[in-house]
Amino acid sequence: MTLARRSLVLLFPLALGCATTPASRPAAVETPTPTPPQAQRVPHEGTLHGAKLVDDYFWLRQKDAPGVVSYLKAENAYTDAMTKSSAPFQETLYQEMLGRIQETDVSVPFRDRGYFYFSRLEKGKQYPILCRRPTAGAAADDRTGATATAPEEILIDANQIAKTNKFVSVGARQISDDQQHLAYSLDLTGFRQYTLHFKDLRSGAVAAEEIPRVDSVAWAADGRTVFYVVEDETAKRPYRLYRHTLGADPKADALVYEEKDEGFVINVDRTRSRGYLLLTSASSTTSEVRYLRAAEPTGAWQVIAPRQHDHEYYVDNRGDRFYIRTNAPAVAGGDKARNFRLVTAPVSSPGRANWKELIAHRDDVMLEDVELFADHAVLHERFDALPRVRILPISDGGAGAAEEIKMPETLFALFGDANAEFSTSSYRFHYQSPVTPDSVYDYDTRTRALTLRKRMPVLGGYDPSHYETARVHAVAADGTSIPISLVYRKGLAAGAAHPNPMLLYGYGSYGISIPLTFSSNRVSLLDRGVVWALAHIRGGGDLGKKWHEQGRMATKMNTFTDFIACGEELVKEGWTAPDRLVIEGGSAGGLLMGAVTNLRPDLWKAVVAEVPFVDVINTMLDETLPLTVGEFEEWGNPKKKDEFDVMIKYSPYDNVAAKRYPAMLVKTSYNDSQVMYWEPAKWVAKLRALKTDRNPLLLRINMEPAGHGGQSGRYNQLHENAFLYSFILSQLGVAR
Repeated sequence: MTLARRSLVLLFPLALGCATTPASRPAAVETPTPTPPQAQRVPHEGTLHGAKLVDDYFWLRQKDAPGVVSYLKAENAYTDAMTKSSAPFQETLYQEMLGRIQETDVSVPFRDRGYFYFSRLEKGKQYPILCRRPTAGAAADDRTGATATAPEEILIDANQIAKTNKFVSVGARQISDDQQHLAYSLDLTGFRQYTLHFKDLRSGAVAAEEIPRVDSVAWAADGRTVFYVVEDETAKRPYRLYRHTLGADPKADALVYEEKDEGFVINVDRTRSRGYLLLTSASSTTSEVRYLRAAEPTGAWQVIAPRQHDHEYYVDNRGDRFYIRTNAPAVAGGDKARNFRLVTAPVSSPGRANWKELIAHRDDVMLEDVELFADHAVLHERFDALPRVRILPISDGGAGAAEEIKMPETLFALFGDANAEFSTSSYRFHYQSPVTPDSVYDYDTRTRALTLRKRMPVLGGYDPSHYETARVHAVAADGTSIPISLVYRKGLAAGAAHPNPMLLYGYGSYGISIPLTFSSNRVSLLDRGVVWALAHIRGGGDLGKKWHEQGRMATKMNTFTDFIACGEELVKEGWTAPDRLVIEGGSAGGLLMGAVTNLRPDLWKAVVAEVPFVDVINTMLDETLPLTVGEFEEWGNPKKKDEFDVMIKYSPYDNVAAKRYPAMLVKTSYNDSQVMYWEPAKWVAKLRALKTDRNPLLLRINMEPAGHGGQSGRYNQLHENAFLYSFILSQLGVAR
């Protein structure tokens, strides 16, 4: 391959000035195209199941090695040079996005044990300020804090922490029962490794004791005892539960439980009833729950039901009963309740023999979560690739008929809010859609009245009536119907004389459903005529547990062929065309991008892969890396030949070939703990060495403290979005 073949055309052509008459025109000066860095090829050979595996860029795993750092910086310099002429357009996009945000704002406060809790944003500050105010003076039925007159108390101001740290992420935030102490955790590197701190809310002093690598936290009822889970030092697996007494030396903390199975992680939590602490051990397919009375912190933890392979269950408490969401069959030996059902059991004897069914399993409805309150339960369900919420009245005698909270649009997203109070007839949730900004509602479970508390302001003249949504379907290779959700500016349609520019997003892993949320940033795409689409492909959880099962392990290829079918359908129906179609995905969605780019490079104009998991075989062979062992049940274990044979067929890094590829933007963070930086770096290096086109291939690496989600701070994130959108819009030919 010649050097010329590796050279890339300018992504954003330079605007050359010209004089008013030919006589005065100077001689043309050709601006040189930046030369991409070429990673050194150092073969690293191995053999697995008789197959020879050669990795020419294995050396990029040597984090902090001078040669690695210099190469990554060279990639950033190349990307900067290639996108330098887009700086004015990036600034235009940034100002557009910033102009839609109400920079000084406050959240709707929620009540909890004598306080209103809320967060504030101040113009010019990167982070929200977490606050509370005593409910003294507030009306008994005031759920917004509007009548509260007591002074504000600041719990955490990340802006102060950011004065000496370039990255700040607040993790756990738990307040003791006596309201006098705050346990909170901070990540200051982007590696998602949090350190636990304690703050005296009377004096404002932060205690001297600090506990590293803390994943989850829960207070006992005495206000002095804290249970916390720590990660191991290499694979970041939450595996040990400790008991800590406030003010004591953490080195003396008692080890309460250690999860020995490397395929499981643990989490500690407190029930909303505040009666019990729960310790959940879970893998991708199996779980086990232990419980302890919150008033007896030194007591013995008890098991609800011993773990059994392929049995998942999750627990909450109301009074003298546990409520259990389970996928166990209702009848011994019967079909697995893979979409889950709801049962109850007495606290005194919660074993499976005493489980009593409240909500039966349904093949077409996924029971995703259950929130318990004193006299009702909130059922979070998923049906037809959409969420729904139903209120289930409950009493000591059983349960009544569940009532669905009706939503005003056909495509939308729902999320529960804090809802900290156990005894209440009000349920607060967030509603939004691709055209409706985030809206906070209170639903009265007795009167069924729905009250809008706040809708996120979108400045700059945004009008939701100018946009609309649609749902179309593609047909997969095996005949399965795959939903696709669309949002666009009114006036656009399929089958127009000129196909629409489109951004198609996908994920399709872990049974996760990507919600149809609102994005004020996305308006910058929609107002330029771009159709935004979300492919609800298998591997996700959009149509229940079966959707996940049909896109994992041996059936993982369905995820990629589903996405291709979506792209083909959108082209066939005239929504877009291959030269007007950009695709985007991150993390496991980045794996999707890599796989479909290898399979159908001709179908996409450009590809955006963010923190992409693309080096599947090498990563899943390294059990010291975060997530590897726990994800054997999602991707497979390449040490097993039958699973290796599936994985090697789609692993993006292993399937790069000498052929034409679309334009590509690859983003990562040097300190990412979920997908190590070297995966996208190796992938880009291999693509550069083999691809036969001159399309742009850009790698952007956050070398400053940043994590899986990029930089922290809302203004930093706006700048990152502006860079991303400038690439997308340029490739779509609507950069203006």
